[in-house]
Amino acid sequence: MFFKKRENKQIKKWEWIMLLVILGFSIFGKIYYSRWPTAVVKIGGREVSVLVADNELHRFKGWSKRDDMGKYGGMLFVFPERGQHAMVMRDMRFPLDIIWIDGTKIVDIAPNLQPDPANTEAGLTPYFARLPSTLVLELSSGFTQKNGVKIGDTISISSPY
Repeated sequence: MFFKKRENKQIKKWEWIMLLVILGFSIFGKIYYSRWPTAVVKIGGREVSVLVADNELHRFKGWSKRDDMGKYGGMLFVFPERGQHAMVMRDMRFPLDIIWIDGTKIVDIAPNLQPDPANTEAGLTPYFARLPSTLVLELSSGFTQKNGVKIGDTISISSPY
């Protein structure tokens, strides 16, 4: 049995190897999921350096619990499927403009969204686009108005997407 008490308490070589393999996978996973890819988005005649939320963990976390965007001008959320992607202001500390994009075309804009004071997931206000999208771009509040960004405009994205 696996849980049987051993007389000889010496750890075998294969147990050490298995422990190191599990530890290695854990460290690799932590590093991989904490790494945020970046891209440059051209929108409203400007180039904006953005963080890319391309996995479920990053899409869930977004800008939560950050005081500002740091050296980035926004965050690009990449979804695996075209759909009605709801965005929330979970644990936000600053306002945003949210832009929904289908391919390269802007299909909706929610300007100047303020941090949501809700303390529970159920209490958060979901924001939906009028049309399905494949990408969502979050920018500093006021960006769309200041740069004349409107529904129907196109964007371009340089690597990795």
